Amino acid sequence: MNKQGFRTMLQRPGYKLTEEQMKASMAIAERFDAYLSGKAPTAENAWNFSKTLIREGSNTRENYLALVRYCLFIKNHAMYIAMLELVDGGEVGDNLYRRVAERFGQEVRDEIFAGIGVAPYGTPTPEKPAYMQPVIKRLEMKVGEQACKDFLSTCLRSLSDEGYLPEREKYRQAGNIDAYLVQRKEALVAELEACLREGRPFYAQEITEEVIAYFRNDPEMEGGVRVGNIVYESKIPYQTKQYLAETDPVLMGYYYCHCPWAREAIRRGNVKLSAAFCNCSAGAHKKTFDVIFGQPLKVEVVESILKGDNRCRFAIYLPKEAVVNKKESKE
Repeated sequence: MNKQGFRTMLQRPGYKLTEEQMKASMAIAERFDAYLSGKAPTAENAWNFSKTLIREGSNTRENYLALVRYCLFIKNHAMYIAMLELVDGGEVGDNLYRRVAERFGQEVRDEIFAGIGVAPYGTPTPEKPAYMQPVIKRLEMKVGEQACKDFLSTCLRSLSDEGYLPEREKYRQAGNIDAYLVQRKEALVAELEACLREGRPFYAQEITEEVIAYFRNDPEMEGGVRVGNIVYESKIPYQTKQYLAETDPVLMGYYYCHCPWAREAIRRGNVKLSAAFCNCSAGAHKKTFDVIFGQPLKVEVVESILKGDNRCRFAIYLPKEAVVNKKESKE
């Protein structure tokens, strides 16, 4: 293990680690490096290491963040994605357990989780759908399909309003929703171009000229297009390079889907997760607009991989009073 090189990486200003946190990150990375000795550096072995952490109670978010950074440091993309998926949305299981009780009562919560429990933080991605599928199915049966969708559309991620305040300021400066959507798209194109120049991934995916062209040519993709008081927005595939090269419909869906609680079920076909769960993703996409307009907005899943479509597309309903003669109020 290149200890000095990894330590230098951890000293980057963006990580904001204390000396104690840096030592802890180095320690878990050394353990992981030793674990891999004589083993193939694959996603499966990364997930197996996570099971070890779960068994011993070391499955903390901080440990997984350190492992994400270490996999990025050693430039092992497969293990980087595997570890990133354990952090991204890792809080969903606990949040679902808590929020069902808050919304529908503890009795309903206990009933739908009976015999299943909550997936531990760090549960390997292939095992997550088996936890989620029966819970969502029971919730739909207990409270009704629409109530389940409405509940999930509040999003099960821990997304604070503060993180979206810069977008509200960008919207204010843009002056209207249409200009904001264009600028938002341009900013994301610029970020992808920077990733390409610097040879770094955009979250879980490698960026190529083809990926950028595909993204740029779809105005709805991670940008949004307004039609009346509705903003239609679609997701960029989770791994666009692989998605564009694939011809098998099942694998195309797998490479498109972002959700670590669903995507392995798409590839393996061993669990049929309800498409209602995609409302959680829809809720994440509308969060920007919730904060911009200072109120929870309605969102609808128009298309999704779990519904059998070839993309995930959402309709975000803006406040009717916000759109006036195609001009957005600055209030």
